[in-house]
Amino acid sequence: MKLTLGEVANLLETSSGAPDRRVDGYSIDSRSLQPGQLFFAIRGPRFDGHQFVEPALGRGAASVVVERAFYASALSELRPALIAVEDTHRALQTLARKIRRAWGKPILAVTGSTGKSTTKEMIAAILSRRLGVLRSPGNLNNDFGLPLALLALEPEHEVAVMELAMSAAGEIARLARLAEPQVGVVTNVAPAHLQFFDSVDAIALAKRELIDYLATTGPSAVAILNEDDVRVRKFADGFPGRVLTFGFSEKAIFRASGVKPGEGIGSAFRVTAPDWEADYTLPLPGRHNIQNAVAAIAAASVYAVSPEEMRQALAEFQNLHQRSEILTLPGDVTIINDCYNSNPLAMERMLEALADWPGARRRIVVAGEMLELGPSSPEMHRAVGRKCAQSGVEWAIGVQGAAQSFVEGAVESGIAESKAKFFADAKSAGEFCLSLIAPGDVALVKGSRGVHLETVIEMLKKMNLETRS
Repeated sequence: MKLTLGEVANLLETSSGAPDRRVDGYSIDSRSLQPGQLFFAIRGPRFDGHQFVEPALGRGAASVVVERAFYASALSELRPALIAVEDTHRALQTLARKIRRAWGKPILAVTGSTGKSTTKEMIAAILSRRLGVLRSPGNLNNDFGLPLALLALEPEHEVAVMELAMSAAGEIARLARLAEPQVGVVTNVAPAHLQFFDSVDAIALAKRELIDYLATTGPSAVAILNEDDVRVRKFADGFPGRVLTFGFSEKAIFRASGVKPGEGIGSAFRVTAPDWEADYTLPLPGRHNIQNAVAAIAAASVYAVSPEEMRQALAEFQNLHQRSEILTLPGDVTIINDCYNSNPLAMERMLEALADWPGARRRIVVAGEMLELGPSSPEMHRAVGRKCAQSGVEWAIGVQGAAQSFVEGAVESGIAESKAKFFADAKSAGEFCLSLIAPGDVALVKGSRGVHLETVIEMLKKMNLETRS
């Protein structure tokens, strides 16, 4: 939201040396800061934004929000460019909360172990057919990112769609109190972040914090829950507001059925809702993406979007970079770039999509280590590897750390040892793939962000298949 530095300072109960200067945006990263943005010098466990105050001003920052101790020690000529607060992280959240309340319109929040970003994007794409929509961009979904997303609210926005992520209990509750949504969507609960939780049930309790927050807002709140997920559907118990369920189950209020291949790699399916039935197409692979789409349809129904508007938006949907992104390379090679993140459920679902892939000469999996799984990590990797043979995989390639267990599981499933390889890093795996990939192959590349499998993708984009058969 466009404010002056004086207005920002008033909201933060402090002062500015240049109160009439306009603020064109907000940033916590001096490397990507744009001229005219307000920079918050955040102090974190691995960095301190106060070290980058002068570089931020050099890049044209409108001002820098700093801690009072830093302000007191700053050069006198620098102080007019600074706004002093007790805690810069708290100031970022305070400003976001006050702007959200001043804006005062509906917010829909999405959480879940897998599919939340895709579902968020689908909901925003559908609602954009009728309303002015702000969606949280990229991965702005945590204690730092969500405030930045909320600070982008403008008067012309009629609804906002925000993604909430967590790696510990209590985080989603804090984010919900910050965003103050009226509608919440939970995609699923799966073994992700087990490094920080002692069980999947504990993860479910953390995800439920969104629904618990909505319950405090009264009977007008709406919970949109995955009927196919036994833990998520229990979130409806005792909820005082309206509950809409989605999935393939016959008990789902918004139910997908009649799934069949669509054009290319997409799917066609029917959705049955309380008051209508309609056929849809989706240009993404896998039943899990159909489930995401039905969640988005259920969410859009709250805002009176018509089935036809939903159909058009989903038929033209384009997903975020590195999420089920399909790359067609010379030689009719298909790369499924899903390397933004990974966990066991997400990996299994992509293996199912790979199994259904039409016309594949060979199915190849490049599976990066799934991080933050705790002590169960080796067995979880091995269990995913065991699904390879039944998914029609011919080559199983593991990258980094516990992905060695993925390779072992693939061999246990029936993959030949000569076609199951482990590499310590993405570059080595990419070099091997350059010698392996041939015309007609379909390769799934998926792993946690810390494995950097985008390196494999970039290497494959440059390969030359002219002399290969």
